[in-house]
Amino acid sequence: MTEDRIYFRQLLAGRDFARDDQIAQQMVNFVYLIGDRETGDAVAVDPAYGVRELVDILGADAMRLTGVLVTHYHPDHVGGDLGGWKIEGVRELLELPEGNVKVHVQADEARGVQRVTGCSESDLAQHVAGDTVNVGAIPITLVHTPGHTPGSQCFVVDGRLVSGDTLFLDGCGRTDLPGGDPAQLYESIKLLAQFPDDTILYPGHMYSAAPSAPMGEVRRYNFVFDALQ
Repeated sequence: MTEDRIYFRQLLAGRDFARDDQIAQQMVNFVYLIGDRETGDAVAVDPAYGVRELVDILGADAMRLTGVLVTHYHPDHVGGDLGGWKIEGVRELLELPEGNVKVHVQADEARGVQRVTGCSESDLAQHVAGDTVNVGAIPITLVHTPGHTPGSQCFVVDGRLVSGDTLFLDGCGRTDLPGGDPAQLYESIKLLAQFPDDTILYPGHMYSAAPSAPMGEVRRYNFVFDALQ
């Protein structure tokens, strides 16, 4: 697959879109748009905050939404109630004229996504570890990485690892929220540690100075990998 065929955008909520949303500015979530430039098909990873803007960004790039990928069920990634604050997300996206698409979730996360977003079971496409979602001719491999939540998953596409809240450039996801499990997260980080040095890590939040980094560098400087030695 040629690099120029792959459409890949990393967008920071509160800066690149939803600029007037104070919660987006505070939470510093990344949303990813991934697609096939030749077919125009694209998926949105963890669409939250200004979902109309995300669809418009795709349209301006001559792309169309054909699916949603969810790393995990927390409202700052999929929409819903966050401590009394309403975050726009997956449900609102599906209500748009362009939103007749499936939401791809890890099977263990399906119930949480439904509860938080209000989506129905028929809105979801449930997956297990190792499944592939094809966007046009671009394959995206789903990696089950429980620990932050039971059904947390990462996405691998052409040398890129979109890690949600499982792994950041500095640190890793919390395990003190409902469904968190330190032992599972430890095993998930061991799994991600096996990716080649030149794999580029794209996290779920802007918690570091850089928005992405090669896995070789992350392994060298992220303290969580010290526990794997």
